[in-house]
Amino acid sequence: MRKPLLPLLVAAVLLLPGLVAADLTVAVAANLQFAFEEIRKDFAKETGIEVKPVYGASGKLQSQIRAGAPFDVFVSADVDWVDSLVKGKHAVGKPEIYAYGKLLLWTTSDVPVEKGLSCLLDPSVRKVAVGDLKLTIYGPAAWRVLEKSGLLEQVKPKVVYGANIGQVAQYISSGATQAGFVGKGQIVAGPLAGKGKWFEIPEEETGKMPQSMAMTRYGADNNPKSARRLMDFLLSEKARQILTKFGYGLP
Repeated sequence: MRKPLLPLLVAAVLLLPGLVAADLTVAVAANLQFAFEEIRKDFAKETGIEVKPVYGASGKLQSQIRAGAPFDVFVSADVDWVDSLVKGKHAVGKPEIYAYGKLLLWTTSDVPVEKGLSCLLDPSVRKVAVGDLKLTIYGPAAWRVLEKSGLLEQVKPKVVYGANIGQVAQYISSGATQAGFVGKGQIVAGPLAGKGKWFEIPEEETGKMPQSMAMTRYGADNNPKSARRLMDFLLSEKARQILTKFGYGLP
């Protein structure tokens, strides 16, 4: 008996990548975690596409993408790592800036961070949390600021490194360190909002901190339509409002 043709055609179409909206797995910089949770929920409501984020240090995530990890989009804390993936043909297009990060000195102890970086010299500050200097963007930014201020050599013996900026925030919020450098997006909204005190490092000290994204080669080969819709959503007014709420600058 001959099988009906229409169901077979429908099944064949559904197997073709990129023709239907598919759920996504996305590599996301740890500093963006709280904002991205809101963004992905709004994106799912609008499109029906579910996003599974994997949060981590941008440097580590880009290494995983180079090794073939099946991420559809890389939402990074910088531009250079995304650019390196594009040049290596592990991502397509070019880095697209969706936000600008901002660096904070944060404490949940009694450290007078409102006085600025000099508070780190106080004897009560025994440990200072900083992001990994090779894998994060906020770690090197903090290092440059300390060096520029002339405090680096005095603060260096107190430094404890976090594998990503989320771990840095955990060190500070738990009291394991008395202060540390985090992204503003981690502190001004979400579960850590209202905890502790912070001092924003002026942009003239850090320089602009552009955060960019790109579709990976895996995403382009398997889920290009869904991946592009997510990237467009990250540039939309709705996402920009969320990013602003979390303290990010906008392009």
